[in-house]
Amino acid sequence: MPITKSAKKAIRGSLRKKAFNDRRSRAMKEIIKKVEKLAKTDKTSALKLLPTAFKTIDKAAQKGVIKKNNAARKKSRLSRLLK
Repeated sequence: MPITKSAKKAIRGSLRKKAFNDRRSRAMKEIIKKVEKLAKTDKTSALKLLPTAFKTIDKAAQKGVIKKNNAARKKSRLSRLLK
């Protein structure tokens, strides 16, 4: 448990940041799963959803939720899945 006032404040801040990161990560994972599921049945609608998926992946990388190369790998695998 934090003792000093600044340590308590740091914990509050880190919990707030964790909530934002978790939300962004969950959104990214959901859109990726949605695209992968659509790729099996309806490729045209999956292709329409692809820019949205790329946007959420890029946003996660930009905000530091995932690393740049991880984002590139996810985008590459999604686009390869739809070819």
